[in-house]
Amino acid sequence: MSSPSLRVLAVIPPMTQLNTPYPSTAYLTGFLRSRGVEAQQVDLALALVLDLFSPQGLSALRDAVQAVPAPRRTPQTAWFDAEFDTIAAVTPRVLAFLQGRDPTVAHRINTRAFLPEGARFASLEHYIGEEGEDPLAWAFGALGLQDRARHLATLFLNDLADVLRDAVDPRFEFVRYAEKLAAAQPHFDPLAVALATPPHLIDTTLQRLTREALVQHAPDVVLLSVPFPGSVYAAFRIAQTIKTERPDVVTVLGGGYVNTELRELAEPRVFDFFDFVTLDAGERPLLALLEHVAGKRSRSRLVRTFHREAGEVKYTNFVEPDIPFDEVGTPTWDGLPLDRYLSLLDMLNPMNRLWSDGRWNKLTVAHGCYWKKCSFCDVSLDYISRYEAASASVLVDRIEAIVRETGQTGFHFVDEAAPPKALKALAEELLRRGVAISWWGNIRFEKTFTPELCQLLADSGCIAISGGLEVASDRLLKLMKKGVSVEQVARVTKAFADAGVLVHAYLMYGFPTQTTQDTVDALEYVRQLFENGCIHSGFFHRFACTVHSPVGLNPAEYGVTLQPMPPGRFAKNDIAFIDPTPTDNDGLGQGLKKGLYNFMHGIGIDSDIRSWFPVRVPKTTVPRRFIERALAPR
Repeated sequence: MSSPSLRVLAVIPPMTQLNTPYPSTAYLTGFLRSRGVEAQQVDLALALVLDLFSPQGLSALRDAVQAVPAPRRTPQTAWFDAEFDTIAAVTPRVLAFLQGRDPTVAHRINTRAFLPEGARFASLEHYIGEEGEDPLAWAFGALGLQDRARHLATLFLNDLADVLRDAVDPRFEFVRYAEKLAAAQPHFDPLAVALATPPHLIDTTLQRLTREALVQHAPDVVLLSVPFPGSVYAAFRIAQTIKTERPDVVTVLGGGYVNTELRELAEPRVFDFFDFVTLDAGERPLLALLEHVAGKRSRSRLVRTFHREAGEVKYTNFVEPDIPFDEVGTPTWDGLPLDRYLSLLDMLNPMNRLWSDGRWNKLTVAHGCYWKKCSFCDVSLDYISRYEAASASVLVDRIEAIVRETGQTGFHFVDEAAPPKALKALAEELLRRGVAISWWGNIRFEKTFTPELCQLLADSGCIAISGGLEVASDRLLKLMKKGVSVEQVARVTKAFADAGVLVHAYLMYGFPTQTTQDTVDALEYVRQLFENGCIHSGFFHRFACTVHSPVGLNPAEYGVTLQPMPPGRFAKNDIAFIDPTPTDNDGLGQGLKKGLYNFMHGIGIDSDIRSWFPVRVPKTTVPRRFIERALAPR
C-alpha cells in the first residue's frame, strides 16, 4: 500500500446485531492492516444501546417519557415511569448477565419477581398449557436455567426498546432502525427531512459517541459499512456529525445495502454527508481511494466509486482486477469490545436463536455463489456472480488466527451457499490439524451432501445447517432454477439430521405462477419433513421481486408483468409485479406460518393440513407417505 500514513476508521452503524460484531469492518480492518494501513474499527450499534441503557441513559429516557404530552402516553411509557426505580436498579445486572459476566443472576430473573414486566411478557401467555403449568417448561425444560433467564431478560430489553420507540423515535428497532427511510426508497427526501429534524435523545447519544470515536482514533478516513436498510439512517447521522465536527475527514459509504440498492445512485445530496460511495467487494476500491486521498492517484482512476463533481453524481470504474480471495487477509476483531456483546434469546426458533444468541466469529468460505442460477436471487451482482474460493489450508490458517485473537471457537460461515467441495476440504483440514471448533452456515440441499459427507462435516464441528427448500414444489423449483427436487431435499436434510446437525429450511410463498394448490401442497411437504425428522425449524417468507434477479430482468419468462418503478435518484431494489394467478397470498401466508410454528413444537403434525389456513383451501394432492418413500433405501 502506497499510503500507510493515512489513519482509517471502519464503523459499524446502528442497528445491526447486538450479540456479535457485523463482520464487514473486521474484514476491511484485517485487509487494510495487511497492506500497511493504520486501520481501526468501532461498533457504534453496540455502543449506542449500552449507552441508552446505562444509568445516565435511562435517566435521560425518563425525562423524555415525562415530557410526552398525556394524550400521547402509552401503556409502555406508563409502565416505565411507574417502575423506573426498579428498572434502573436491575438493568445493569440484566446487561451483565446477557454479556456472560454475571451468570448467577439467572436464578433471580427466573423467579419472575426480579424484572419489572411490561407488555412484551404477554407473549408468554401463548406458551401456557394446563392451568398452573410453567409456560416456558416446554421450551427450556427443567435444566434450561440460563436459556430461560436469557429469554426473560431479552423480553425486558424489548420492553425498554418499546419505551424508546413510544417516547423518543417511533422508528426505533434493535435491528431495523428507520428502515422505511431507505428500503427500496426511490426518493432521498424522506431521509433528508429526518436528518434535518432537530436531534432527539437517540440522535444526541449517537452524535456524542461519534465525537468520542473521532477524538480517540483521529482518523483521516471513516468507512461506514451499511449492510441493511435499517442501518442507513444512523450511518447518515454519524456522517453528518463527522462533517460538522471534522469536515476534513473523508467519509466513505459502502456495504450490502449500497451494493444492492444504490447501484444507480444519482442523488447529489448524498454527498453532503459522504465524499465517496463504493460498490461491491471493498478491497480494491479502498486501495484506489486511499491512494487518491493521499494524492497519489487521480479521481479518474477510482474503482467502482461514486462521487460528486460540479453538483452532479459521477461514477468512476477504472478497471483493475479484484484482490484474490486468498489474499484478502484474515479478519480481525481487534478494537471491538468482545466481552460486551449481548447474547439475546428473543425467538424460540432453534435456528433463529443462533443469529442473536452467542458470539460467533463470522468467516466466508468462498466469495460469491457457485450455483448462481436461482431466479429469485440477485445473481447479476458481484456478491453472487463472482465465485472464488480459498484453499482449505488458508481457511484453517484464518480460523486458527481468529481463535487465538478472540478466544472464541464458534464460527458462522456467512456464504450465500457454502460449496460442498470446499466444505469437505475444510472439514478434512480441521480434523487433520486437530482444530476443534463449532460452526454453522448456509448451503444448497444438493445431492453432493451424502450421508458420509454430512457425518464428516458434523465430525469437524458442524452444529447447524440452513438451506433453501423455497417453494416445496418440483414444478416451481424447476422454474426458479433451484437445481434440487423435494425428494432430494428430503434425503439431504435427513442425512444432516441423522448426523446430529440442526437443519433449518428457508421457505417461500407467492412465487410467480404459484397457485393455492401449490401452496397447500408445500405445507404438506413441510409437515412430512418434520414428521420424518428431516428438518427441525423453518421460516416462510413472501417472495419479493428485485430488479437484479432473473425474475426482475426477464419477467415474461415467469409469467408476470412488472409495474413501472417510481422515478427517483436514490434507492432501487424491490419492484412490484402483477401475477395473473388468482391466489390469496395474504390468507395463505397466515396458514403457512401458523402451521410451521406448530410443527416446530411438535404440535398438530398429524392434523389435516387445511386446518391451519384461515381461508378455504383445497385438499393436498401430495401422497401421505411421499417423504417416507423418498427416504426408503434404494
